[in-house]
Amino acid sequence: MKFKKSALFLLLFAFILGPALLLPAGAEPLFATPTTEGFWLWKLLGRLHPLAVHFPVTLLCLAAILEIATFRNFTSRLRPGIDLLVLIGAIGAVISALFGWLLAGQEDYAGELLAWHRWTGVATAVLGILAALLLYIIEKQERWAFIKIYRSVLIFTALAVTAAGHYGASLTHGDVYLTSVMPWTDDYEAAPAQDKKFNLVAIQESGNLDANKELELNVQVRAIFAHSCYKCHSADKIKGELRLDQKDLVFKGGKSGPIIVPGQPDNSELIRRITLPRSHKESMPGKGKALSTEDIALITYWVKKGAPWPDKGQKSIFRVAELKPRTPALPQATENLKNPVDLWVNQYFLKNKISWPEPVSDRTYLRRIYLDIIGMVPTPEEVQQFTQDKRPDKRAQWVQKLLNRDQDYTLHWLTFWNDALRNDYSGTGYITNGRYNISDWLYKSLEANKPYNQFVKELLNPSDASKGFISGIQWRGVVNASQRVEMQAAQNVSQVLLGLNLKCASCHDSFVSDWKLADAYAFANVFADSALEINRCDVPTGKMADTKILWEELGTIDKNAPVKVKLQQLADNLAKPQNGRLYRTIVNRVWGQLMGRGIVTPVDAMDNEPWNQDLLDWLASDFAAQDYDVKKLIYLITTSKTYQLPSVGVKDVNWINSPDFKFTGMLRRRMSAEQFADAVSSVIQPVYADSAVQYNPAGKDKPNPIKTPFVRASLVKNDGFLTALGRPNRETVITSRETQANLLQALELTNGKKFNQVLQQGAQNWLTRYPQSNILIREVYQKAFNRAPLPQELSAAQRMLGTQPSAEATQDFLWVIVMLPEFQFIY
Repeated sequence: MKFKKSALFLLLFAFILGPALLLPAGAEPLFATPTTEGFWLWKLLGRLHPLAVHFPVTLLCLAAILEIATFRNFTSRLRPGIDLLVLIGAIGAVISALFGWLLAGQEDYAGELLAWHRWTGVATAVLGILAALLLYIIEKQERWAFIKIYRSVLIFTALAVTAAGHYGASLTHGDVYLTSVMPWTDDYEAAPAQDKKFNLVAIQESGNLDANKELELNVQVRAIFAHSCYKCHSADKIKGELRLDQKDLVFKGGKSGPIIVPGQPDNSELIRRITLPRSHKESMPGKGKALSTEDIALITYWVKKGAPWPDKGQKSIFRVAELKPRTPALPQATENLKNPVDLWVNQYFLKNKISWPEPVSDRTYLRRIYLDIIGMVPTPEEVQQFTQDKRPDKRAQWVQKLLNRDQDYTLHWLTFWNDALRNDYSGTGYITNGRYNISDWLYKSLEANKPYNQFVKELLNPSDASKGFISGIQWRGVVNASQRVEMQAAQNVSQVLLGLNLKCASCHDSFVSDWKLADAYAFANVFADSALEINRCDVPTGKMADTKILWEELGTIDKNAPVKVKLQQLADNLAKPQNGRLYRTIVNRVWGQLMGRGIVTPVDAMDNEPWNQDLLDWLASDFAAQDYDVKKLIYLITTSKTYQLPSVGVKDVNWINSPDFKFTGMLRRRMSAEQFADAVSSVIQPVYADSAVQYNPAGKDKPNPIKTPFVRASLVKNDGFLTALGRPNRETVITSRETQANLLQALELTNGKKFNQVLQQGAQNWLTRYPQSNILIREVYQKAFNRAPLPQELSAAQRMLGTQPSAEATQDFLWVIVMLPEFQFIY
């Protein structure tokens, strides 16, 4: 399509209007009158913004998709349609931006979300005009060299309009508009309500409120504000000039004046708004779920009692876990229960009326401890030895035997720590020297079973061998403030070592905890050579950050000291015995690895309620008393009768993190990518036979001291096979992997090249050794499942293989074996 003069005129008209949109934030909107109400026409046009904005979004995104489809043929038959989409989309973007500017000036919108929506909208308009003008130059003046520039601009236009749409939806419907329908998020609308710790009836019957009851009442009211009102009335979005996230701002009120008259709920605008019918345009909350009858009664009662908001002893609206260590008195042992884990779980079972099931069989237990401690399946010979072992404490003896296999133990737990410390053998940053590998230090630390407090100190105050964790990834190019290496260190240390999410507070004050932006920057300053300027949502504030540890009761950091001295102070302070949170976090992680779910879940949210606080506290205290020995912790858990309970299947993954969770035994879980690869290597054929892809602790071009029957998957660089099975790229901290099967995994295990090659070679090897199907079937079952095939299994396998099995049939048989849940799951 050739551009006509009329089209060019429209573009120029839009281009003239465009700069009028580029007003500084807070300036009077275009054409606005000085009155509060504004001229009716501009208000009408502003309210047409939601209608007009969807048109350019669709057109520009569709144009970008079609442009990508025609990358090899600019003069494709689709060209006229693309030209028209770009032209109309650009004009529509300008008009939508203009209407949006009018809307923002005439209505009661404010806050960070508005700023992001405004400027991404302006960017869309400008980029859209530029893309259309470039098209005009290319086609009218035949300047073909501009094609790449035009296409880049168009793609950026599509990205900008997508971002603008996202911020617009968040502005209109709240920033949890999308996440509130996702079951795995904290914002999920159908999530069960937390139990109320405040009993309104009891308070009402008691008459006057004492200081503690006033405090608890205030906490509950603030919690309602946080969950139901902050999406429109907090620092990110200030609708109607009203904020409900700070005491002085709550009582100040909004554009229409105060919303609370203490002691007079009938005269309080807040009460009027929350009690209006949902169909009323002034009903609040305006978006999302309505307040419950209990919530309305609570707020009304709070106002009636004078809206108390104590300044002293103010309590958090979020649960905050105790920092100090605690050693609860151990329950008395019984005739059948001696292990401390069992004594605590027994109390829990009695309280919840849960009976102790019979422990699992020897075969199940042996396979369980092999996969959990060294990451491999036992051989038929090892199963036979265990079965024939008549010692009464043989299970404990075999656990210790596995823990003493230092190399195998290390090769298994290397996967866990590589994920958590985002260490890998290749990937982003290694080529550009923007990232440091800690594999040697990590391998040797695990092999030596280094005490955990020393392990932590060497991560926080590192040598060259261990500096990769806090050094983070130095991304190429410009990154946002929350991705600088100092902030990465603050985020990663708090997440991995302390079970604390600082990522929200790295951008703005957190909505899910009491941590503030200033706290995150003060902690990041510990890792910085010079003081950091605080950026709020990537916008510099002009304020310089302080330097301090997250919990000042653990000690101080000298802000004027060199960074090496600050790191030494940090290591000493965080690893001290008084930091019970550090040791609860690692105990909870190990429990989660062995049992399928932490005592606290998610394991990165240690402020959440544990299902057994006494068990968690005692384990952490005992861990410290046992010289921070991780192997002793694993021994204690895996020799307990609790660990030997039958596994529990999960029908609904949401139940795992639900407040209604009841512990009855370890959760049945799928093998990790590395466990599955090693199991296939052990039973079928080595998956990784090429030592060239293997990590070598002795260094490049030196003999590898690791002696194993096959290359363990934890030692190799990531590939498509491991990625499909759930191994992450380790550019960010990963402390728990998704255990549910997915489409990518199904495709890889069905048609993956590497997996098929392993099965083909494995079939040849098995046939060479066992050419008769009956013997082959029995040997494979012993190797894979540590048992003989059941009659029906033997019959089905014989029908598949025939008397003289072919290589193809044997390959299919082996594939079926490794696909069975009994092979893939830890029971």
